[in-house]
Parts: sequence; structure tokens; C-alpha cells
Amino acid sequence: MKRAEELGERKIIEIVQSHLDLMPKMPIPFGDDVSACAIGSGELAILKTDMLVAKTDVPLGMSLWQAARKAVVMNISDFAAKGVKPSAMLVSLGLPKGIVERDVEELARGLNAGAREYGAYIIGGDTGEASDLVVSLSLFGTAAQGEVMLRSGAKPGDFLAVTGFFGKTSAGLKILLNDLDVIEKVRKVLVESVLLPRARLKEGLALSRTDAVTATIDSSDGLAWSLHELARASNVGFLVDKLPIAREAERFAEDNNIDPPKLALYGGEEYEIVLTVKPRLWSAAEEAVTRVGGRLLRIGIVTAKKRVLFEMKGNKHVIKPRGYEHFKT
Repeated sequence: MKRAEELGERKIIEIVQSHLDLMPKMPIPFGDDVSACAIGSGELAILKTDMLVAKTDVPLGMSLWQAARKAVVMNISDFAAKGVKPSAMLVSLGLPKGIVERDVEELARGLNAGAREYGAYIIGGDTGEASDLVVSLSLFGTAAQGEVMLRSGAKPGDFLAVTGFFGKTSAGLKILLNDLDVIEKVRKVLVESVLLPRARLKEGLALSRTDAVTATIDSSDGLAWSLHELARASNVGFLVDKLPIAREAERFAEDNNIDPPKLALYGGEEYEIVLTVKPRLWSAAEEAVTRVGGRLLRIGIVTAKKRVLFEMKGNKHVIKPRGYEHFKT
């Protein structure tokens, strides 16, 4: 009998799903960033739940306020990738015995700050004793049937794009865990990306109104894994010809003898949107994102061949399906 660390998070999810009865006419299939159920008049209730656990999700140097806010961002990012506005959330807190009143207040302030930052409200929840700090959120919103951007619509020839640069959180986490010596202006940007992540909700909502997007995914498990998940769901491949690595991450990689593409591809928790766009509507998508203060970076193209490749200096390299995975990572 295999143990959890041999199975990994994704295999465990497969096992659980294999024992569930499928709801008839599920609007969004298992495996996408959010779930949904029909509520009548062509409307869907959009649902998401995700949990933050101190041992695996709260690095050294992150305050309880930041941890609670991060728990909100983790959930909001999945709504952002689907182009859905969140309205309400429930919070379940697992608290260790030694926690003090000031800590509880800090968690509450962080939760509220995160919710209000994205226009949502916390309307209830649960609290219980746990051996580690656990912040579990359930997010709720609504959307018209057929308007949610899914993972499964990419077509060969579509443009591959992202809403920001990658590698900062991977570099920032290395700094926090290993107390690396980095010049201050670079250190500040990299560490802040870990402690104060941001979801691309404005960008996701703007993109959902353009009819330009064919497939989307939240990038929190890393760019490489997100590309493979998007490719699998859409039954296509990708050729990345412009790796979106942040200049601060590139500087960090050079100073620490790390391969820059590895930082950009195999990190995680960037909370960007990875998406595919109809070529004829690229300008509309780019303008929509720019109008809300964001950026849309074209990084490649969708291919009929079901391979995920990166082209650099005329040579093509395989992007391996690696990323963060609970139990294994």
C-alpha cells in the first residue's frame, strides 16, 4: 500500500474523484480551477475552496497578517483565472492550543484586508483546535452560464500569454529559507513577492469581457506545471519562445549561479494567469488588460503537437511537467 508521499497530491485527488458520483450536467468538470452548479435563469454559482497550512505554506519571515491575507489571495487567484468576481467567503480556522489573543486578532485583520482588497466579504465560518495553523477558505461568486473561462478551449495557432513575469517568488523563497546575501533593491522585490502576493483579478475580469480568451489557468503551481495542465485539458501543445522571467529573478540567478529558466519555470505561487488568446483578438485582449493597469505578455504559441517546449537561441528544450505538489515537494 503506497503512502501519501509516494502518491502525491494529484494522485490522491484522482483516487477521491474515482469514488464520487458525478453530479448530472456539471457545468465545470473536475480538474479546473473552480467548481460550479446551476442556480437557474442561466446563472451559475461559482465555488472554490483552498487551505493554507503553516508548515507548508508559511515561510520564515511571514507574519500572521500576511499568512491570512495569502490564504485569501490563493482562492481569489483561481476566480481571477476564470474571470469571475468573488462576492463572499467562509473561513474555517484550525488553531493550535498555544495561540494567543493578539495572534487571533492579527489573523482576523489579515483575512478582512485580503477579502476587501478584492471586493469580497467574509460572512461566516468555523473554528476548531488543530496541531498546526490551518486557514481554509470557501469562496462564492456568480457568473452567466457559458461565460466562465475554462482550461479546455485552446486551439493550435492561438497565442500563449501570461499576465506577469515569473521567478520572483522562487528566488524570494530561497532568500527567506537560506538567508542569502542579495543587494537590497533586488531583495526587497523578491521577498515582497512571497510575503505580499497579488491575484490578477482585475485582469481576469477584463479578459473575460473580450471574447478573446480560449483557455486559462491560475499559475500558482508553477509555470511549467500550469502549461502542462492547460495542454492536457485542451489536448494541445505549446512552444514558448519568450520566457517571461523577471529581471530581478534573472539578476538573482546570475549572482547565485542558478539557471534563470529554472527559476521561471519550476517555482510557484506567482498567482499569474496563463492563457491562450485568439490571434485576431490579441489587440483587444492586450488593450483590455492595459486599461485596468495590468500587462499581457505574449510568450509563445499553441501547437497541434502535444509537446510543451521552450525555444532558446534556436534550440528547443522540453519543459518537464514539474511544479509544487503537496506530499512530494
